[in-house]
Formats: sequence, C-alpha cells, structure tokens
Amino acid sequence: MGIKSLDDLLAEGVAGRGVLVRSDLNVPLDDAGNITDQGRIVASVPTLKALSDAGAKVVVAAHLGRPKGEPDPKFSLAPVAAALGDTLGRHVQLAGDVVGSDALARAEGLTDGDILLLENIRFDARETSKDDAERTSLANALAELVAAPDGAAGAFVSDGFGVVHRKQASVYDIAALLPRYAGTLVATEIKVLEQLTTAGERPYAVVLGGSKVSDKLAVIEKLATKADSLVIGGGMCFTFLAAQGFSVGDSLLEEGMIETCRKLLDTYGDVLHLPVDVVVAAKFSADSPPETVAARDIPDGKLGLDIGPESVKRFTALLSNAKTIFWNGPMGVFEFPAFAAGTKGVAEAIVAATAKGAFSVVGGGDSAAAVRQLGLPDDGFSHISTGGGASLEYLEGKELPGIQVLEQS
Repeated sequence: MGIKSLDDLLAEGVAGRGVLVRSDLNVPLDDAGNITDQGRIVASVPTLKALSDAGAKVVVAAHLGRPKGEPDPKFSLAPVAAALGDTLGRHVQLAGDVVGSDALARAEGLTDGDILLLENIRFDARETSKDDAERTSLANALAELVAAPDGAAGAFVSDGFGVVHRKQASVYDIAALLPRYAGTLVATEIKVLEQLTTAGERPYAVVLGGSKVSDKLAVIEKLATKADSLVIGGGMCFTFLAAQGFSVGDSLLEEGMIETCRKLLDTYGDVLHLPVDVVVAAKFSADSPPETVAARDIPDGKLGLDIGPESVKRFTALLSNAKTIFWNGPMGVFEFPAFAAGTKGVAEAIVAATAKGAFSVVGGGDSAAAVRQLGLPDDGFSHISTGGGASLEYLEGKELPGIQVLEQS
C-alpha cells in the first residue's frame, strides 16, 4: 500500500482528534541560548499549520542537542516553542516534562487547533535506548497523550526527516502503535532523494565536503557510479591529495584512509575531481593570515582551511553544465570569513546552474547552515534538506527505520 500522507489523514478528518507529530526542531543555539538558524522550525510549519487549521489537537515531540537522557536546562525547548509560535502566528504551549504529569494534563486540556510541544524528548533515556521494551514503554506513554477520552487511538505523523535514520521511540516505535502518516516535510524529502538515486537528468554533478573521508566513504562509493562528476573539497580532500603522493603539511589527514582513497582514485579517476589550489594558514584560527598555494605544494607547518580560487573556477565550470546537482559538506572553514570563499563560490555556481534549470539539492547539516550564513537565497536551490545524516544514508541505499516503519502492509 505504500506510505500514507498528511493529505490522507486530513481527508479522513482530524477535527477534535489527537495527533502526535515528530518534528525536527534541533536548531543551533549560540552561547546565550539564541537560535542562530531557524531553518528547521520554518520547515516544520506546513504540517503543523495544516493539522491545527483542520482542528486537530496537536502534540509535538522533538529533541534539541544531546542531553544525557535526563533534564538539562541548556537543552530546553523553551526558545524553540517561542520561535515556533512566532512563525506559526499562534500560541504554542511547552510542557514542563516529556510524558509526565504536566504533559498529560496539558494534553487533556487541548481544544481543537491547539498545539502542545513536549519538552526535549531526549530528556527521557528511553527515547534512544537499545532495549526494545524500554522504547516501547515511552511510545505507549506518547500514544496516551493523543488518545481520545473514550480510548480511541490518535494518529502519528512523522515529519522529522533529520531523525528517520534513527530507531528511536518517537520515530520508530510510536509508528507501530498508531495509524501512521508521512508529514509534508518527510514526503518531500523522500521524493527529492528518489530523484537523486534514480535516472535524473544528466549531467549529474555531486559536490562533497566536510572533514572526514570515513564519514562520506559509502556515499562516495555509491554516487561515483551514478554521477558524471564528483567534486571533493573540505577537510577530506587532503587525504585524497596524500593518496596522490602530495605532502599536506599539518592539514586534516586520515592516515588509515589513504589506501582507500588511492583505490577510489584508481577506480573512479575520471569522475573524481580534487582541488588544484588551497588556502592555507599557520593555525586553525579566524585571524590566521591566509595564503593560497598549489594543492601539491602545501608547506610544512601549514594547514589547508579552504579550496583556492582556481579550484572554484574549475568546479564552477563542471557545475555550469549540470542538470542535476547534489551538494553535501562545505569546501572549507566557512565560519571564518578568510576561509569562506571556496564554499561561497561553489554555492554560487550551484545557484547559477539552478537558475538555468538544473535540479539542485543541498544535503542539510553544515551545507544548509553555510547557505544562510553566507547570505545565499534559500530559493536559489531546488531543495534544501533538513537531514544531513539521513540524506546521506538514504543515498547510500540504507534502509531508514523511520521510513520503513511508515510502510503500510
């Protein structure tokens, strides 16, 4: 039967019915606790608004950061509740606990169209437990929050794509207890990623950055067989450069991956493209003076922090003709202005290709953060994913528990 959608649920009718929504509201905070990127909050709004407008009693489960399975004030969803309410244009209650007395009392008091955000779901250690019974006990408590007074079951909407690769209580186990549906965000993500794994328009260009080859190895191996060109930047490019026999100075290097990179270059050398110049500095610091050198001539004592202008020019030429583009991972330390030009240049090339009709996907995580921090328009790309890790695992061909469980038998 496939996966039921939010439209299917709305067609069945939700007025007066309890609906639990698993959203991804894991937004970055600064040291003062202010939200620095509201992308995930904005992305969660369409599903929540549709349910609220249709008269559902909406209970939202989400996490923030990595608390240790117990309440921690610095990971409270309080700032998220306020921002979500502002974005929705309506009040969002915040429960004082996850599934305790306050959450239960507030859930019972909801009227049609109300929205209740539970406190950080990871304040309850059962959420991420490896014990099936522990996760199921939390899932049962979550289901109770949306049950009707006569005992009729509520519904579950999976709308947090950033967590669907996790077998967790609010992602996986709850879906086995309630009628289950994919929210607008999750349905869109699946559709977009399917386009990247099937026969999309060619040429197909992939841009991968980030720090470690080991984190991206599976997706490199998978996409190198599908893409016409695969551009590699970020910290992981230095392990590839070392595999070519070049000295990389003090740059980030995974010694144990050099031989793997050598084999990848031997197998996919006509597809893989590495930087020809890099921006180096004496130390990892925003105020360390930048110097551009050839990728084969990185001086001892210097470390690469960005790709250079000639690399940007070459990568731009590759991207300019692409009809399908997937980008995951910055080209350098974009958080430091002196080392942001590589990421910005490649991102601008993708925007330009998109304007000419290319289908472009930004694979969440640091890439999505870079788009906003560098002042690039969200609508300059066809799609900006909210789930970096989930996007990569999907493209690797892995089964994602939070998607698999939505399948109707």
